[in-house]
Order: sequence, then structure tokens, then C-alpha cells
Amino acid sequence: MKLARTKKWGFAFAASALALAALTGCAAGGQEGQAEGGDALRKVTLVLDWTPNTNHTGLYVADAEGYYEEEGLDVDIIQPGDAGGDAVVASGEVEFGISVQENVTLARTQGFPLVSIAAVIQHNTSGFAAPASVGLKSPKDFEGKTYGGWGSPIESAMIESLMQEAGADFSKVEMLSAGNSDFFTMKENGIDFAWIFYGWTGIESELRGEPIDIVYLTDYSKKLDYYTPVVITNEKLIADDPELVEKFVRATSKGYTYAAEHPEESAKALLAAVPELNEELVVASQKWLSEKYIDDAPRWGEQKLEVWENYAAWMTEHGVMEGEFDAAKAFTNDFIPE
Repeated sequence: MKLARTKKWGFAFAASALALAALTGCAAGGQEGQAEGGDALRKVTLVLDWTPNTNHTGLYVADAEGYYEEEGLDVDIIQPGDAGGDAVVASGEVEFGISVQENVTLARTQGFPLVSIAAVIQHNTSGFAAPASVGLKSPKDFEGKTYGGWGSPIESAMIESLMQEAGADFSKVEMLSAGNSDFFTMKENGIDFAWIFYGWTGIESELRGEPIDIVYLTDYSKKLDYYTPVVITNEKLIADDPELVEKFVRATSKGYTYAAEHPEESAKALLAAVPELNEELVVASQKWLSEKYIDDAPRWGEQKLEVWENYAAWMTEHGVMEGEFDAAKAFTNDFIPE
């Protein structure tokens, strides 16, 4: 069972590489733009983990406020293909990306040299959610329900582990792949519960007047309080061009620090860049999430070794991960400004 899960995840990385290589072509390194003063800007690309939302606001603020330009960078923010963006960052097709700690951990056990260079928020705000009418109060209530997800082995392991702690039977959950469908679309298609970030989907449910119940992962294990999302690059870029990584992280840190202190203004920056987003949702979500960016950390982006070690231990205990994993090499705080 462990081997099958690992192979499935490895295939996802390969599919991602093909999908995003076609999308980005050779758009990564070496291209230049032009600053107002005539100085050349270095063109770099960042691939998101999902459609733009308030997890990404600091990136758009850094662009709008000129923080990237101050560092001599012209940052192109692109959306991922269906398989995600981790593989193209690992391969160097794209310099930077947004991912999650679980992806970085699994990728490194399979030889993909991803490195987390900053934590977007300090604590895991995700959980399994369902419309209040479903009656999802604890993992025990997963029994007899239909789950809609994206087909990652981590989803099954997460649900199964929470149910084991509650003395529930995982075999009584129907697992369905919902692709890129959002929570509200899934609900209309007969899916009972899904894995969400409260700061986006939870806030949206409030605005819609559609109450939900949510089982937060952090309520059941300290090991599940991991970094999600994170900013990533690859080992080769760090080794070959640490100055570029430093410039990018410095500007991005300014963007997220601004967003932490100015939620309404930063929401406007996100809306200006992605006007098709729902303004009411963006503003409400930003007010909720801005407090989470730095939280109890001494500075935006900082990561702790114990958080990486704890989650890797959980993944091993629950059969999601095989192979060697060195937590100290999976992340770095070296580029985060003091």
C-alpha cells in the first residue's frame, strides 16, 4: 500500500512537469524588462498553487508597490496547470512557486530538489468542512459520507488517521476525485465534505449565509500544524544565484508584511491584479488572514525545524512517505530579512 501511494505521487510530479513546461515554455531565466529609469529588470516567474486568492496577496502587493522593481526584478505570476507547479520549480523551468509543506516533503524523498524559502502563514488553518446540514462535528462523522478531493494519497491518509483516533471506520468513507471543482460546486454534486482553507472557503460560506462545520487538523495533532502554503525554489538556484533568491524573498517579505499591517489596502492590490475575484470575499478574507501571516513568529516567513520534523514523522507513521528525508535541507530561513 505504501509503495502504491508513493508511485501515485511520483506520477503526479511527472504530469505536472509536462503540463507546466508546455505552459511556460522557456519563460523562466534570462529575459529582461525595462524599468522607468532605463535600467534592465530581470524577468523571473512564480507559479501559484491554485487560482489567485488571499494566500497570495503579498505577491501582488510586492508587485503593485514596486518592491520587486526596487530589487531589479520583473516577476510574472502565473497559474498552474491541472497537476500543479512543484515539478517545474524543481526542474528550474520556473524560478519560484507557491506550494505546501507536504508536497515539498514528499518531493524531496523522490529526488526532487525543492526547498521552502518562506512560510506564507505560520499555522495550519485548513480542515475538513461540510455544510452544517451534514452534521460533521468530529472525524467519527466522516463515516457514511462522500469526500471530494484532488486524488492525493495524503488526503486518504489524513482522513484515515483522524478516523482511527476517533475509533471510526475509514472503509465507510467514499473517496471521489473532484478535480478543480470548488467546495460549493462539489456540494451541489452530492459530495458531503472537502478539505478547505477556512480563510477563503470558510469566509465565503459566511458571506453566502451557508453555515459549515469544520474539523481543523490542528485540533487533533500538533504534528498537523505544518506550513501551508510555502514559497519554494530549487537547490540549484540557491547554489548558483543566491543573490536572486535573496532579492525575491526580500521584496516578497515586504509585500506580505505590508499585507499583514494593511488588509484593506492589500485587498485592493489583489483585486486590481485579478479583477474577476469577488470583492466582498477578498476584503473579508484579507481582514481574517492578515493576522495569520506573521502571527507569533518574529518576522514574516520564518520556519522552524521541529515543524518540518513533526509532519515528516506523521507522514511516515501513516504510510504516506517512504525514503530518506532530511528536514534541515527542506527549508531555509537564510533569505528572510531581519
